[in-house]
Amino acid sequence: MTASKKILRRPFDAVLCDLDNVIRFYDTSRLAELERAAGVVEGTTAEVAYAPETDLPLLLGEVTQQQWVESIVLGLAGQVPEAQARELGTALATAPFRADASVVSLLRRVKEHMPLVLVTNATLELENDLALMGLADLADHVVSSARVGVAKPDRKIYEIAAQRAGVTLDRCLFVDDRLENIEAAVGLGMSGIHYREPADLHAPLSFLLNACRPRCVSHDSAPLQVCGRGH
Repeated sequence: MTASKKILRRPFDAVLCDLDNVIRFYDTSRLAELERAAGVVEGTTAEVAYAPETDLPLLLGEVTQQQWVESIVLGLAGQVPEAQARELGTALATAPFRADASVVSLLRRVKEHMPLVLVTNATLELENDLALMGLADLADHVVSSARVGVAKPDRKIYEIAAQRAGVTLDRCLFVDDRLENIEAAVGLGMSGIHYREPADLHAPLSFLLNACRPRCVSHDSAPLQVCGRGH
């Protein structure tokens, strides 16, 4: 009589991952220089730009990036001259960004074992941005707030992402740098990782990474610097 083998169920069947501050990182040093020269506190432009009334229309695909810059100009009125405000808004909108090569390598390995979906509050420029970073093929699906008309932490965007992955909500692992987005995902039954550094991904994904063949391990291309913005 042969002994039966116990089949261990995987803790999740799809990975849903944020883009900005997990995979993509911005260099805002030029903006900081311009703010110092303008005599405003560093971060002032971002505070105006990311206020919900300014930012949300961009993330829902309702306005263009240039229209968003003009909204920033209006928001900075009274603090700096109009021309300087436009320079600050443009510097934020065109800040160079890079992809974290270590996270990209890890996610490519994950994709070999289960669906990978990018779930991001982004602009209508997202597809171009992914192509510029060489990441157009990184995920099986991309759920962009600007394309689906709903932004995190609204439950609908999570439901769309799980549907695209072909799994139920409770079989998803959700990765994001913003705690409120993680809490929303967990509230829907997902597992969640509050991302701060690549090491945060290693333990939850170890059962996949350890199973990966050696040929998957090497991705040693340098991060690519390009220009644009998103969430």
